[in-house]
Amino acid sequence: MEFTASQLREYNGTDPSKPIYVAIKGRVFDVSTGKTFYGPGGSYEMFAGRDASRALAKMSKNEEDISASLDDLTDKEKDVLADWERKFEAKYPVAGRVVS
Repeated sequence: MEFTASQLREYNGTDPSKPIYVAIKGRVFDVSTGKTFYGPGGSYEMFAGRDASRALAKMSKNEEDISASLDDLTDKEKDVLADWERKFEAKYPVAGRVVS
């Protein structure tokens, strides 16, 4: 499936009839099995329904870092993001991708 950023926001865990999605580098992962982390009240709920690439790379939960932008990331941050991506690939199914 293809999602715009605004469509992806609908999968933020607030509607129990919908899965919870988090995108990394444009790939959308179904993190519903991790709803205690990504659902309402979870420690990573701010990532639900969004592309969290930059925030994961920076190990940040700050609102200004929750974006798909990879501009000006350090090599170390890019490595951290690659580690997160591998973890998501191993744990969660891909549900689609984010399109412009």
